[in-house]
Amino acid sequence: MANVQQEYGAEDIQVLKGLEAVRRRPAMYIGDVSSRGLHHLVYEIVDNSIDEVLAGYASEINIILKEDGSIEVTDNGRGIPTGIHAGEGVSALQVVMTVLHAGGKFDKGAYKVSGGLHGVGASVVNALAEWCEVEVHQDGKIFYQKYERGEPLEDVKVIGKTKKTGTVVRWKPDAEIFKQSIAMRMDVLRERMMELSFLNPAVTITLTDERTKEEETFHAKGGIRDFVKHIDRTRISLHKPVFIEGERDATPVEICFEYNDGFNENLFSYVNNINTHEGGSHVAGFKAALTRTMNNYATKNNLVKSDKITLTGDDFREGLTVIISVKVPEPQFEGQTKTKLGNSEVKGIVESIMNEQLSQFLEENPPIGKRIIEKVLRAAEAREAARKARDIVRRKNALENSALPGKLADCSINDPEHCEIYLVEGDSAGGSAKQGRDRRFQAILPLKGKILNVQKARLHKMLENEEIRNIFTALGVGIGEQQDLTKLRYGKVILMADADVDGAHIRTLILTLFYNHMKDLIEAGHIYIAQPPLYKVKKGKQEHYAYNDEERDEILKRLRTGKKEEDEVVEIAEEVGTNGEAATTSQMMDGVATKGAVISRFKGLGEMNPEQLWSTTMNPETRTLLQVRIEDAYAAANMFETLMGDAVEPRREFIEKNATYVRNLDV
Repeated sequence: MANVQQEYGAEDIQVLKGLEAVRRRPAMYIGDVSSRGLHHLVYEIVDNSIDEVLAGYASEINIILKEDGSIEVTDNGRGIPTGIHAGEGVSALQVVMTVLHAGGKFDKGAYKVSGGLHGVGASVVNALAEWCEVEVHQDGKIFYQKYERGEPLEDVKVIGKTKKTGTVVRWKPDAEIFKQSIAMRMDVLRERMMELSFLNPAVTITLTDERTKEEETFHAKGGIRDFVKHIDRTRISLHKPVFIEGERDATPVEICFEYNDGFNENLFSYVNNINTHEGGSHVAGFKAALTRTMNNYATKNNLVKSDKITLTGDDFREGLTVIISVKVPEPQFEGQTKTKLGNSEVKGIVESIMNEQLSQFLEENPPIGKRIIEKVLRAAEAREAARKARDIVRRKNALENSALPGKLADCSINDPEHCEIYLVEGDSAGGSAKQGRDRRFQAILPLKGKILNVQKARLHKMLENEEIRNIFTALGVGIGEQQDLTKLRYGKVILMADADVDGAHIRTLILTLFYNHMKDLIEAGHIYIAQPPLYKVKKGKQEHYAYNDEERDEILKRLRTGKKEEDEVVEIAEEVGTNGEAATTSQMMDGVATKGAVISRFKGLGEMNPEQLWSTTMNPETRTLLQVRIEDAYAAANMFETLMGDAVEPRREFIEKNATYVRNLDV
């Protein structure tokens, strides 16, 4: 074929007007267009209201999930300015709602600190809404404007009188953008609203779901003290929370921490209410001060009896729950994700405040100081035991050399960027996966039974578990202090388990392992969850796979023929036939039939033949993978502790609260 050279000139340069760029590339502004991005719209509007709280002008925020799928967010702040904007010639309200990078966050006279830094929040929500309307209560009047997909339908107008001040934003997410669903989830919003109430004790947040008639109010008078107590509610605390606060160079600092009887570090850091789950200079300052101050206290009071023990930073953070919250006037975040604070001066500010006040606290509370050091010494002894266990494992060629697990079916390609490994529940499913995979880039590691619950075990005990050792060995990144992500052998680590109770338990156990001991893998985006289908719908020679009840019903709608009463789903007998296809169907499902179609529900991965497993769950062109993200570290830690911790009552409450959502429970 002839090589045709296309001309590339000025006429090929596209300029996207107004909010068109947002609608064309929404993921650039809200992360993605799945459930995560959908809920991010609410956070953007609520963050604007929280900025009014930080400025001292608002005390109440109300979020309502409407029956028609729309959302309403109201605050009692000053209200978005409504006067004519000198540069644009229209109301400032219209500018804020329709122009990117327009807002009061750039002028520190309006906001000394804020979480919304780029001035894109309200306008992005407007751009991605089927419709949006804003009411501003200000100067005794109610100002109003409505938009469709970001475009104003009319000028800002006065529609009434009021004695209140504040802003009301209502919008309906655009189904053209959010094609999976536009239904907000109460449980997802609940976690963020609770978090914001802990970080801002001056605010009361009410979350109402008119679809289910649920309503919750969040107000944490104790601030981050209550936050720490809430996180550790399922653990036994060794002392009352230690609260530290101070201010240097117009940068307020709040820190609250306590030690518990667990073995994991629970550190949550925030800058202007933004969860900086990658840490940054404020976290570095805290860690340096904690290690130095505690070491000095232990040495001064002769609490370390043996010269053979050297206490490290990791020892001081075992069983530690801490909240770090700083308000920075001009924060510099690394990257657009706003997850790591880069301001170098904040490290010194946090470190000096922490050093001074922690030293004073320890001097005034010697019993607590002694209890903490005893806990730290036990951590140091366990660390030494874990080091010896690692040495033994290495000598047995189970970690850092070429001896890979015998059960591992490795791939032929060596480039991690193009390789992936499936951690598969059970030998039966592992066998099907080994036969159905693409051997060039897909590796299979079957896992026998349920791995150790690492939420309740120290590292040296964890290393005694064969399945956990096999996971570490196969991935190649090492353990603890020797962990090195550059040695990761696979770019994608995919958890593949049955869609039943046992499968969910196994996924939770493995995710707990990654969260507590290999969190960097999650943060780097390497961990995924496979989505095997729940149903097969067959009509004649046609076969379709459904991953949930909604997809199953949608397939049935497309396949159904005949009168409505003839299409009702009815149970079919256990013995559906004697030919090969029917026999396979009988083994793997409790069958139901509709007019001319048979619905089969898979009971487990092991019941799928290799071809089915490949086409539905492993073929990159047709499969669905869920990437595991730490968007909300607090919610993740809270869930792991609830499901996997020692305390029974929180787990009972969780089960009772969520039992109504369970479908197809295997008992």
